[in-house]
Amino acid sequence: MSVHYFSPAPQAGHRLRQREVILRGRTFRLLTDRAVFAARGLDRGTRLLIETMEVRPDDVILDLGCGYGVIGLVAATLAPRGHVHMVDINVRAADLAQENAVRNRVGNVTVHRGDGVEPVRGIAFDLVLTNPPIRAGRATVLRLFAGAHVVLRPGGRLRFVTRTALGARTLARHVSALFGNVREVARGGGFRVYEAIRERADV
Repeated sequence: MSVHYFSPAPQAGHRLRQREVILRGRTFRLLTDRAVFAARGLDRGTRLLIETMEVRPDDVILDLGCGYGVIGLVAATLAPRGHVHMVDINVRAADLAQENAVRNRVGNVTVHRGDGVEPVRGIAFDLVLTNPPIRAGRATVLRLFAGAHVVLRPGGRLRFVTRTALGARTLARHVSALFGNVREVARGGGFRVYEAIRERADV
């Protein structure tokens, strides 16, 4: 399967679609396009992460690899006194995330175009949320998780979803080695959601 959605500048032609989905009690109208993850509709893993994520009203949140923005937009509505930063390497995805924030009248978000946490270094996050690009390769995913560890404040949380059949438990062990802890918080539809807490400052 192609990993084109993780490319900085996708070459595929455009095919814009509008999707409507109800998440956490609110209707979201989302514009999608070709060469962006889950362009045909919300995938089961992302839905499981959204429906089970714990967001505090004043959290500063990073949606890492935001795609067209659905995770970050829902998180922003759950953190009315907080702020969500959304980052994607895919320029098309980042542009869609910005457009979807406007369409859904979600104002407490900032969208960044760039690789991993580079655009948001210097910000201390309470929560990092991600459906990582597994098909881009384990090295890429682990680099993203290492970046998440750097930008989380002590006590900050990483929550991610991954498909069980694509090595979820192995990936969780890698995260445990990085953070010193990991726990499964939800599962369903062939996916698992995990959480890790940053317990130590960088040396």
